[in-house]
Amino acid sequence: MGSEELVWGVLRDLETSALPEKEKALLRFVGIVNKESPAITADTMTPLRDVGWTDEAIYYAITVCSLFNFYNRWIDASGVHELSEEAHRLGGKRTAAHGYVRK
Repeated sequence: MGSEELVWGVLRDLETSALPEKEKALLRFVGIVNKESPAITADTMTPLRDVGWTDEAIYYAITVCSLFNFYNRWIDASGVHELSEEAHRLGGKRTAAHGYVRK
């Protein structure tokens, strides 16, 4: 998002971070997907729609969150080593510049 300070602010405390409310709502929802998915109802989506997220965007957020959960469990169970903080930083810069798709 162009600002390491913003990222650290979100990681420290989403609610007091400088992230716009629309993105905060999406991250709150992703937290529910991660920790309380059986409790999700149609009403859980209301705050997302209220700030302008479409059903398609919500679907993609659920999909990305679910895939990362799968990948993390697979990595943990298969013994793949953790990347260093610097490797994560470089990967983030590469993704920001070129996206997730590698050609």
